[in-house]
Amino acid sequence: MTSIDPHSPVPKYFQLRAILLDLIESAELPVDAPIPSERELCVRYGLSRMTVRQGVDQLVSEGRLYRVPGKGTFVARPKIEMPLRLVSFTEDMLARGMRPGAIDLDRRTIAADAHLARQFDVEPGTEIHVIERLRTADGQPMALERAHILASLAPDLLDRRLADRSLYGVLEAVYGVVFDAGDQTIDAAVADATEARHLQIPRGSAVLLLRRRSYTGGVCAELGVSTYRADRYQIRTSLGNPQSRT
Repeated sequence: MTSIDPHSPVPKYFQLRAILLDLIESAELPVDAPIPSERELCVRYGLSRMTVRQGVDQLVSEGRLYRVPGKGTFVARPKIEMPLRLVSFTEDMLARGMRPGAIDLDRRTIAADAHLARQFDVEPGTEIHVIERLRTADGQPMALERAHILASLAPDLLDRRLADRSLYGVLEAVYGVVFDAGDQTIDAAVADATEARHLQIPRGSAVLLLRRRSYTGGVCAELGVSTYRADRYQIRTSLGNPQSRT
């Protein structure tokens, strides 16, 4: 589609969305490139400013465009598919050809309260390491990770350098802890003030909240709670119809 069809049942703003999306996906408008101004789009496609704004707003809300006050609207980076398998952030970014990073925010050892004790299936008071890090890809903030590790499996973990390293890699190489199973839930949430500051997004922005328990030999060794930028991630799954089996 390269022009607006005034006789189409498809709303004009949605036709404009399709035109701009085609320009983005064909790389005619590359990442971080500015799109034509509202005035240019109005003239080029014979649309009112309100219609143009509605079409552009749609792509902004979908995370395909982003606005910079006083400068214009630009093409956003493609979203990264959320891995629905047991893999570390570092491994996932390297597989995508991106440079993973990790910035230490906090580390401490706590006594498990009743909730944590149930998650780990241990007695209340059991020592748990807590490690909070900001994860980056090519230098851009992507997620906040809070990892709870059973201290008995990695006693001196907090004394080791973890910045820009894979936590799973350290656990495997130093302590022989290899995760072989896990369960994960993903919820929609909004960023609070602290999360927004670290992730460099407006407070109240949509985020994905991941809770994951990772096991080694049937023992829960890690409880991870991570906040991911929803403007940089999407979830994709493969679907099948069991009734179509032959």
